[in-house]
Amino acid sequence: MNALRELELLAPARDAEVAREAILHGADAVYIGPPSHGARKSASNSLDDIRRTVEFAHQFRTKVYATVNTIVYDKELRDVESLIHNLYRIGIDALIIQDMGILRLDIPPIPLHASTQCDNRTPEKARFLEEVGFSQIVLARELTIKEISDICHTVKIPVEVFVHGALCVSYSGRCHASYRACGRSANRGECAQLCRLPYTLSDSKGNIIAKDRYLLSLKDLNASDRLKELIDAGAASFKIEGRLKDAAYVKNVTAYYRRQLDSIINSHPERYIRASCGQSDISFNPDVTKSFNRSFTHYFLDSPRPDEISSPLTPKSIGEPINDLSMLHNGDGISWFDKSGNYRGALVNGIVNGKIKLSDGSSIKSHSQIYRTSDLRFNQLLSKPTAIRRINVHIHLSPSGLTACDERGVTVKIPLETTISKARIPQEHTTTIAKLGATIYKAASITSDLSPDDFIPVSALTSLKRRMTEALDNTNTVVYPYSYRRPENPTATYPFRHIDFRDNVANSLARKFYNSHGVEYITGSLETTAGGDIDNMPVMTTRHCILRELGMCRKEVRIHEPLTMSTGNRRYRLKFDCKRCEMIILES
Repeated sequence: MNALRELELLAPARDAEVAREAILHGADAVYIGPPSHGARKSASNSLDDIRRTVEFAHQFRTKVYATVNTIVYDKELRDVESLIHNLYRIGIDALIIQDMGILRLDIPPIPLHASTQCDNRTPEKARFLEEVGFSQIVLARELTIKEISDICHTVKIPVEVFVHGALCVSYSGRCHASYRACGRSANRGECAQLCRLPYTLSDSKGNIIAKDRYLLSLKDLNASDRLKELIDAGAASFKIEGRLKDAAYVKNVTAYYRRQLDSIINSHPERYIRASCGQSDISFNPDVTKSFNRSFTHYFLDSPRPDEISSPLTPKSIGEPINDLSMLHNGDGISWFDKSGNYRGALVNGIVNGKIKLSDGSSIKSHSQIYRTSDLRFNQLLSKPTAIRRINVHIHLSPSGLTACDERGVTVKIPLETTISKARIPQEHTTTIAKLGATIYKAASITSDLSPDDFIPVSALTSLKRRMTEALDNTNTVVYPYSYRRPENPTATYPFRHIDFRDNVANSLARKFYNSHGVEYITGSLETTAGGDIDNMPVMTTRHCILRELGMCRKEVRIHEPLTMSTGNRRYRLKFDCKRCEMIILES
């Protein structure tokens, strides 16, 4: 008989408060940035805040992953080593890392997850990462479901896929535009988001193909209707992007995906099981169109050549389409595109004679598609407590005391510290026990061997209940099922003998790691070598093709190349590898 397969909903946490909300709204795991070396520098957290997050999460068997996923310089190796020891002491469940030098540090046996910054796109790369001891692999966003399936069936460890949120136009780990343009390395958590700028595209004869359009700005990913296909492909962890997002966003999106995943799990209880415990009671109807989005795409999940995956008119949130003005309320934020295709936005100040009155006095052209970017009533609802998460516990009362077993598998026996006497009036013992108040527990069932004539003071029953919840808490802490780092196979061979700056080797220990696994020639990362001064070098490699998006595929339309893309005083040359269906952006 096959074991049930765990499915993990992984939510982002900008800070401890957002982590708590993600957990309450159904996350099976959260990922959070430590004080340093996280790929979102502005979303770092103190060790004390992470410790509090761990303590809260582990009550529900929710895991906490720390993102130590930047490249590390030689002078920082010992600091990172110390950081990892501290994270291990406070109970972090795993590290998400990019830099292979970490595998050569003297660190505790904490599980390692291979960040998407490792550029995980092939079965060969995934197999290698499994062999050198990684416990989970975060795949590149650009893969089709078929490609995800090929990788999942190559490895035995869990595979993690992005299902929602912002998309990077370049393969993660292979974007150097920000570093080259302004010295801010995306591999150090300092991305300047050049992909969200307007560009003008010109051909070799100076003809303008597109002017001041956001050619590299992609729509947001929404794979909520592809979860079953991803599960069938073998994916086990479903990741929501957004470590810079606020609590309202994380509440809404996490609750939405919790509902979708639970529907699949409940339909196939013989196959799947949740990766954490506790039922979340949500007080609102989650709707991802009401949270920040640039409109949605499946990206490459359905096809290696999808249509309309970019948002060329604006990098800002578009929101939910509004086709009935009665849906709008005063104070809502709306957006639309004017006759020149420019993005506009304003607050609703009333509906008069079937027309929207705007706070800034502007008007909207008839028949324009309107989008709601901010739903005032929905946001007010989300600003309040909106979820309670409870652990089901089964309780049995007997003359000797109480036995409780919860859904985590924790069992405790609490003796009755009083003498049972006979009551003149029948007593309902279970009523007092069932009132678990502000604890995380919910009495799923209560059985009793006591007779209604057995008298136990209410104070004794209350004490019994309090000692039960304390014992469940303490026992869960003691028996919490930590995992440990998998062993490294020293004979594993890296798929390539030569690697260059795009593999982001930034320290001597990373070099030793790759050398020990068969790599003969290594060009260091741009951030640490003279390679950062190379002219006409690739700054992005992307599966997104501007020409395909514009309906000008080179296989069908004659283009005067090379094409140039410019913004401000920056100019880039485009190169197209049609065999791989990739676009390479080079400095010009």
